[in-house]
Amino acid sequence: MRAVVFDEAGELARVDRPEPAPGPKEVVVETAAVGVCGTDTHVFDGEFEGTVYPLVPGHEATGVVVAVGSEVTTLSSGDHVAVNPSTTCGECEFCANGKSNLCREWNGLGVVASDGAAQERFTAPVQNVYKLRPETDLYQAALIEPLACAIRAYDRLPRRMGDHYLIYGAGTMGLIMAQLAPRAGAASVTVVDINEARLKTARELGFEHVLTSADRAERDRWDVIVDCTGAVPAIEDALPRVKAGGTFQHFGVAPAEAGADYSPFRVYRDEISIVGTMAVLNSFGRAVEMFEAEAINPAPMISHSFTLDDYPKALELFRQGKGRKLQIRPGDTVSRVLL
Repeated sequence: MRAVVFDEAGELARVDRPEPAPGPKEVVVETAAVGVCGTDTHVFDGEFEGTVYPLVPGHEATGVVVAVGSEVTTLSSGDHVAVNPSTTCGECEFCANGKSNLCREWNGLGVVASDGAAQERFTAPVQNVYKLRPETDLYQAALIEPLACAIRAYDRLPRRMGDHYLIYGAGTMGLIMAQLAPRAGAASVTVVDINEARLKTARELGFEHVLTSADRAERDRWDVIVDCTGAVPAIEDALPRVKAGGTFQHFGVAPAEAGADYSPFRVYRDEISIVGTMAVLNSFGRAVEMFEAEAINPAPMISHSFTLDDYPKALELFRQGKGRKLQIRPGDTVSRVLL
């Protein structure tokens, strides 16, 4: 069975591995699609806290169940599924208090210590596997995991009717956050990105206020600003634009050791709320339902598919900021430009 492995930080190999077998409460999923995102680059570069190598990457995954463990009763071979990559200890104070995404033993498949989906088949705990409708597009449904993260992010935001939102970054996460904003009560949504090709996608999705710099906006302050880039220059540009009493959210994943300059006095004087958002928390099931209810438009967001052998090309294209959502499709023999 073919797989991509990060042998250690900065080293990638394509290898043959033994076929996986499910434990009693696990299923084996044949990967249909797995997205490439900024977290994968941080894992590859050794910048994500706690990663254990060697590791198979890939945490935005869908596929078809091909084997089930002896104690699995809720899924069967042939079921189409999306997989929540987050696992936790279930015993610490955070898990006990309903904040399992803050578990100190948090483990993301393909991110920390358990292999992900950038391989032909992979195992997952049955409690993390969500059945999809047979007619749901498995390639587009790989956006369910990012959608689940976005839903968790909105759980952390005030969601007041009539607020004005500014989203930094028109990549996958920025576009999902922007599409959800009207459902959270936004009166307006402004999207900023220095990548004109990504801004074009934002316009295709119907957004009117799409800019290469917030300096060009008609407004100079926003109620809610969300950084979906993880880039320190973007964060430092964004924070001073939060309206008094407003909220700034760190959504994008920055390197663990990165720091940003801001004015503590202004945070104090203007009662600025700065909030983080970590992975998913009771949001994956909602994401499945919202995806299948067409809460987001996935088609314009997926631009390229790659074979397992072309994983390095996908990673490099992502670093260059080219394309939209890039996917690995292990069953394909040819990489394709889709849009």
